[in-house]
Order: sequence, then structure tokens, then C-alpha cells
Amino acid sequence: MLLSRALLMLFALILPSATQAQESAEEGIQIGLSTDRVFITADFSGANLTIFGALESVDPLVSRQGGYDVIVVLEGPPRPVVVRKKTRVLGMWINTQSVAFRDVPASYSVAMTRQPQDITTAESYRRLALRAENIHLQPLDPEGDPRTLEEFTAALRARKQATGLYVELPGGVQFLSRNLFRATLRLAPNVPVGTHRARAFLFRNGVFVEETSAALTIRKAGLEQRIFEFAHQRSLLYGLVAVLVAIATGWLGGLVFRKE
Repeated sequence: MLLSRALLMLFALILPSATQAQESAEEGIQIGLSTDRVFITADFSGANLTIFGALESVDPLVSRQGGYDVIVVLEGPPRPVVVRKKTRVLGMWINTQSVAFRDVPASYSVAMTRQPQDITTAESYRRLALRAENIHLQPLDPEGDPRTLEEFTAALRARKQATGLYVELPGGVQFLSRNLFRATLRLAPNVPVGTHRARAFLFRNGVFVEETSAALTIRKAGLEQRIFEFAHQRSLLYGLVAVLVAIATGWLGGLVFRKE
């Protein structure tokens, strides 16, 4: 009898605690790509990448009030970049200054549910290194002149945006139901090959909750891929072949267009 009462009291203590833990569970986010591999051919003119996702432990009240926001980022492989500045000297434009950067994302596409200022604060974006202006670009020589580094860093961001490699799409993430969403990102025609990382950030009423990620591989296909692999695996031989082809092309061109 005492044992039965003890068990009942134990269950009475455990059940409310389990219920409270379930009710207070923090939201989560999961994503999946429409494809984990993209092949680029000679006529590749860009493509759309669709990312599907789901929210976990959604609060119905917050959802009805539109309190959840999602930002999806597709970040290209990090690469070293050298930014050069041309100056007119004696009537000619020549490179007079340069700054090298390490681990620069080759591409950076952002899709979000709303306008960025409606999702969270500028401080939150900086803390999470979200959006192109908050990517931490590291110069190889951080001890250089601060104004020069700032100028070249801004030029690097502007160049990436001008070539369509750093893009931002407010409204690119759409909720399909209370906890399901879809993000559409545009792959530029000049998208770099390599392993890209898709990242999804969940916000609740402007407060960051959780991040998740998935990998995407972009590679060349067919003849382009074989030439790409040959150029990287046997660079010396590739260089010699390129020189011979250039010489042969020039010689044949001279024969064809030679005037009698």
C-alpha cells in the first residue's frame, strides 16, 4: 500500500515536469536541399536552387502573429583574393597598390522572409556575421594602414556585388504552412565550383534562436570538368599545351589571312 502511494506521488511529480519541459522546448529549424550537387556545362546560364525547411516546437501564438522569420544563406568556398588599385601614371593606368585577403567567400547569396530591418537589429546581424556588409574579410597584413584596408575591403564587397556573386533577396523565403518554408536562391552564371554551405537562421520576434546548415557541391561537367581537372592536377603540362595551342592558332591565322 505504501509502495503504491509512493509510486503515485512519483508519477504526480514527473508528469507535470515533463509537460512543462515539452511546453518550454525551444524552437528548432531543419533544412533540406532540392539537390546536393549541381553540374555546370559550357552553356550554363545560372539556375535556381530551392531549399525546403521546417520549424520545430512552433508556438502557435507567435506563428499566428507572424513572429517567426527565417534567413537562408548560400556561402561559396573560401578563397584568397587580391584587390588591386590602378592609378594613372604618365598617361597609363597601372597597378600601384594591392591588398591580399584570406578566406573570402567566393559567393554569398541571402534570402529572407521580409526586409532585413523588419527581421532583427543591425547589431544582431553584425554579431551573427549575416549579410554581405558583415562578412569578416581578413587581410593577410592586418597591420596595414587602416584607411587603406577599409578602402580595399569596401572595393572587394562592391566588386562581388557588381558581378552578381553577393546578392540579397528579401521575400525569397516563404512560409508554406505554420512550420514549413521554402527558400529560392539564384545561382549566378559565374558561380564558383567547390563545396558551398547552405545555412538557415531562425528568429523569433527579432531574437536569434537557432542555426542549421547543409552542404552543396558545384562542379563542372563533361569536357569542361576534364579540362579543369587537367589544369589543376598537371598545371605545368597544361601551361605548355596552352602555349603550343596559342602558337599553332597564330600560325594558322597567319596562313589564312595572309595577303598575296
